[in-house]
Amino acid sequence: MSTADKRKMGWLKFCWTSWKLNAAGAMEFRMSFIMTAGMMFINNLVWIFFWSIYFKQFPIVNGWEQDDVMIMWAIGTAGYGLAAIFFGNMTRIANIVATGQLDLYLSQPKPVLLNVLVSRMSVTAIGDLVFGLLLFGIFGDVSLPGLLRFVSAMLISTVIFVFFMVATQSLAFYIGNAEGLGQQLFITFITFSTYPTDIFRGFARLLLFTAVPAGFISYLPIGWIREFQPAFALGAVGAAVGLAVAGTAFFYRGLRRYSSGNAIGMRM
Repeated sequence: MSTADKRKMGWLKFCWTSWKLNAAGAMEFRMSFIMTAGMMFINNLVWIFFWSIYFKQFPIVNGWEQDDVMIMWAIGTAGYGLAAIFFGNMTRIANIVATGQLDLYLSQPKPVLLNVLVSRMSVTAIGDLVFGLLLFGIFGDVSLPGLLRFVSAMLISTVIFVFFMVATQSLAFYIGNAEGLGQQLFITFITFSTYPTDIFRGFARLLLFTAVPAGFISYLPIGWIREFQPAFALGAVGAAVGLAVAGTAFFYRGLRRYSSGNAIGMRM
């Protein structure tokens, strides 16, 4: 095994260990864990209830049927759930930078971005993941081909979520405390990823596939699952890969501008 392969295996073991410790920490307070995840599940259920009422009155919205919207929610919530469970600090990078907590990660012999991302798990996101999987089980195609399409769409969604947040949160390196801005962009991204893409026109639609690429998530039920559209599929994969490369580069370029906060801390 080459040195590069050994290094990659070491990173995988590090991630696996971090995820196990995060899960163990969350399960230490089981009632809180269940209630926190359960409340997010219920919150998502309320939105689905309103969509169901809407589609009873209007069966088709710009070519979208109820099942399409349900699968959109399944992909979005499951994709975000995976992202926030395994890379829970993706929404806290700006805070970590602004408060000098990044010193702790810089002192450890691991890739800084990877170390930051995997060091926390969002408990509420477990409710999102469970909700998304159950929604797909009810409204989706549970055959093997259908399951493979859903899983691949969910993974694309996960990558886009993670690295869009890495890019926006990394603004803290350039403009100072960007926590508020990062939170607003996060809410905007979540909002646009849970509405049918075809209800947007003109400049708003352009934004969905460029500056705020939530359209690559919200259109997956149509262009990836209902009917595989090669042009969109290529764009979605390209957006995921491009965001991963650009987000990582943007973070490490900003890291060169980082000034130590002289923080002293310890991770258990």
